[in-house]
Amino acid sequence: MEYQVLNTSTCLLVLLCFTPTALGVCPSTCTCSGNDRNVDCSGRNLTILPHGLQDNITYLNLSFNQFVDLDHQLTRFTNLRTLDISNNWLKNVPAHLPKSLWELYAINNNIKVLQKLDTAYQWNLRVLDVSRNMVERAVLINNTLSSLKFLNLSSNKLWTVPTNMPYNIETVDLSSNFLSQILPGTLLRLHRLTSLYLHNNKFTYIPDKAFDQLFQLQLITLYNNPWACSDVQNIPYLLKWVRGTAADVVGAPCAAHDVLWAEATPAPAAPAATDPGPVIKGMKAADKAASPAATEPSKLTKMHKQFKAKEVSTLATFSQTVLLASTDRALLLYPEAPSGAVGSQEAAATHTIHFQAPGGANASLARPTAPATTPMTLSITSGMPTNYSRLPRSTTATLRKEESTTSVANTRVPSGASTREVCLVYAVMLNAVAMRIG
Repeated sequence: MEYQVLNTSTCLLVLLCFTPTALGVCPSTCTCSGNDRNVDCSGRNLTILPHGLQDNITYLNLSFNQFVDLDHQLTRFTNLRTLDISNNWLKNVPAHLPKSLWELYAINNNIKVLQKLDTAYQWNLRVLDVSRNMVERAVLINNTLSSLKFLNLSSNKLWTVPTNMPYNIETVDLSSNFLSQILPGTLLRLHRLTSLYLHNNKFTYIPDKAFDQLFQLQLITLYNNPWACSDVQNIPYLLKWVRGTAADVVGAPCAAHDVLWAEATPAPAAPAATDPGPVIKGMKAADKAASPAATEPSKLTKMHKQFKAKEVSTLATFSQTVLLASTDRALLLYPEAPSGAVGSQEAAATHTIHFQAPGGANASLARPTAPATTPMTLSITSGMPTNYSRLPRSTTATLRKEESTTSVANTRVPSGASTREVCLVYAVMLNAVAMRIG
C-alpha cells in the first residue's frame, strides 16, 4: 500500500515538472499577471514565440520584437481577447488568428495588403489597427467584421477609400494616405459612423451624395487636401454639405473663396406679411416658468402699466378692447407675486405692448398745439385658476383713455344763461338794500 502511494506521488512530481503550461507558469522572457493569463513579451528581440505560453491566455503583447512570420502560430489561443503585434517585421496579418479576438494591433509593420481571409472569420473583432504600414489595398467582405467599431488604416498607401466596410463601424481613420476618390456607394451603408478622418490625402473634390447617408456623423477632418476650388462643377457639393451638416468639420475646404461659400449658402426665407390691423408686439420676460413659486391658486394676477399718449386730441375720448390669443404653455410667473403653489394655467407673464392705432374717426381729430400727456392704464388679466375651468382660454386687455377738460387761462368762461342769473341776483340784493335804507 505504501509502495503504491509513493509511486503515485512520484508520477505527480514528474508531471508537474514537465507540464508547466498546465500549471500556468509564466515564460521566463515575459512578464505575466492575472493568474499568468495576461502576458507581456514586448521588447525582447524575439523571433519565435516563447516557450511556456498557456493556451487560455487572454492578453498577449508581442510588440517591438523581430517577428517576420506568425502564420498558424496563434490559433491555439482560443481565449485570446487582445493581441498586439506592432513594431515588428511582419509582411501580412498572421493567418488563422483565433476567432475570440476583440482587439488586434498590427501597427508599424511591412504589411502591403489586407487580404479578405485576414478578417473573414473575425466576428468578435471590435478594434483593428493596421496603421503605419505599406497597405495599398484593403479587401473586405460584406457581412464580415460585424462587431467592428474602430478601423485605423492611417499612414498607408491607399488610393481609394476601402469598400465593404462593416455596417456597425463608428470610427474610421484614413488619414495620411494617397486617397483621391470615393467609389459610388462606399459610404452609403455606414449609418452609425460618428468619426471620419480624411486629412492629409489627395482629394480634389468629393463625389455627389457621397456623405448624404452619414446621419450620425459628429466629426470629420478635411484639412491638407488639394481641393480644386476652381472646379465649379464638382466642388459645390462638398461646400453645400459642409454648410448643412451638424458634424464638426475640421479644415473646411476653400476657406479663402468667399464667392464659392456665398453660392453654397441657401437663400433666406422671405419674411411673412403682417396684418394691416392693430399691431401688438409682446415680449415675455422669460420663456418658461423656472420654479413653482407663484400666486395663490384661486387668484388672478393683475398687472397695471402706465403709458403716455403721443398724439391725442383734447376733445377725444375713445375706448378699445383687444383680444390676445391664449398660449399653449404656461407663462412665466409674475416676479413680484407672493410665493405659493400654482397650476399649469395659473401663471402670468410680463409683456411690453405697443399699439398702432388704425385709421378711423379719432384719426380725423385736430392735433392740439401742445401735445397733452394724459396717462393711460392698461389692465391685463392673464392665466386661469383651477376654480375657473370653464372660462375661455384667452387673455383680454381693456384700454380706456379719457381726456380732462382744460382752459387756456385756467378760468371758467360763463355762458349767457349764467350771466342773466347773476344779474337777477344782484337786482334782488339791491332792491333789498334800498328797502332797508328807506
